[in-house]
Amino acid sequence: MGFTLTVIGCGSATPVGHRLSSAFILKRENQTFMIDCGEASQLFLKDHQVRMQRIGQIYISHLHGDHFFGLVGLLSSMHLFGRKHPLHLFAPPALEQIIQMQLDAGGTVLQYPLVFHPTQDRTEALLYEDDGLEVRSFPLNHGLPTTGFLFREKERQRSISKTFLEEHSLSPEEMWRIRRGEDYTDQQGVVWPNAEITRPSRLTPKSFAYCSDTIYDESIIPYIRNVDLLYHETTFLEGEAELAESRFHTTARQAAMIAKKAEAKKLLVGHYSARYKGIQCFVDEASEIFDDVVAASEGLVLDI
Repeated sequence: MGFTLTVIGCGSATPVGHRLSSAFILKRENQTFMIDCGEASQLFLKDHQVRMQRIGQIYISHLHGDHFFGLVGLLSSMHLFGRKHPLHLFAPPALEQIIQMQLDAGGTVLQYPLVFHPTQDRTEALLYEDDGLEVRSFPLNHGLPTTGFLFREKERQRSISKTFLEEHSLSPEEMWRIRRGEDYTDQQGVVWPNAEITRPSRLTPKSFAYCSDTIYDESIIPYIRNVDLLYHETTFLEGEAELAESRFHTTARQAAMIAKKAEAKKLLVGHYSARYKGIQCFVDEASEIFDDVVAASEGLVLDI
């Protein structure tokens, strides 16, 4: 099935003009995920055909304001518009108290369950899993607890041969086991090897890695190797490499080096410093190292 990624905001700490701070929407089938939630993100969801009440999970990479200052406003709007179904929030532990303090100060009691899942920034961790997808976090180096996120589809179930189905009366449980890769033993005790009665799904599992603020750090490569789309921050250009390092950020050239070494299929750059008027310069610099580079911009939609 794959994913669809919509860029809501791709600026850095200071919103400038039409550029918002970090916020992304990732969709897969009937699931909608939000990754980071910069200031005023909710105002632009509708403009980009995103219904806030369909967001089921929100992932916050770290607690710099440009990555979560829009969150409490979004939670409040969901409440005011009558949300009843649960919202799952994956974020650094301190954010739970921050949210509760703001809600308490305004006397707000959310009328939907807000389920908080604390993240940790020292090792890789499985955050969420269902039959078709898993979401993992991995540590980033940004001077305070920060995590990247990897969304990866699972292998699709195998397809059972039409001829085999016609010749055997299979129960739903037997069909499920065969699609999961098990051999089949019929009533006469004959074992049918799975490889002979099924074929692999024609759909290739897709993956998306999100690397928000981080210094150039090759230790993340094992976590993001071979991803179909890699989002990696590019706050500065190479001429400001020393400034990038001092602020625990990355240049466009450095992000391209990570993408190349990780053998990613495509690189999406973003989190631009307000000092730069345009974004093509980030693509130009990264393209010197890596072939397939796209610049994030508000409203950009990418199919993965």
